[in-house]
Amino acid sequence: MKKIQIVLLIALIPLLAFTSFHKYYISVTEVDFIEKKQSVQLTTRIFIDDFEKVLRERYDENLVLGGKNESQSVDKYIEAYLKDKIKVNINGKDMNLIFIGKEYDMDIMQCYIEIDKVKKINSIEITNQVLFDLYDEQQNMVKTKINAKQKSFLLNQGNKKALLNFN
Repeated sequence: MKKIQIVLLIALIPLLAFTSFHKYYISVTEVDFIEKKQSVQLTTRIFIDDFEKVLRERYDENLVLGGKNESQSVDKYIEAYLKDKIKVNINGKDMNLIFIGKEYDMDIMQCYIEIDKVKKINSIEITNQVLFDLYDEQQNMVKTKINAKQKSFLLNQGNKKALLNFN
């Protein structure tokens, strides 16, 4: 019995030793329909270092996110990038995304987006290509809470959008 435990331990050590070198590329977006406010609210959580890297490559190589040295143009770049990479179509109509702002929480940036004047959702199509231009392994989880139904899906390079019907 003791020999089996030793063999298992020896076999696991190499696997555990290299797990810290593997980086996961994932973002999480929550989509909530607040019927009383006729509003769809999106909260996107992205790792700060990855988001800073893509904004530097796209807009300004000296850009800094967070802290005292944050660039003044950061919100403008974040809004432009998110509007380019996240698309929402409700009931067959492309929607205008309103960037509300951002917050930092440890190594995560939370970005807040709203779609107003939404009375009813029969169908919603969500495209989320955030960081796909930076990492081939990027995955974007989308969690929805619409019409009292919760659904989630994972988007990646081969599957960039999801369509949900509520009829």
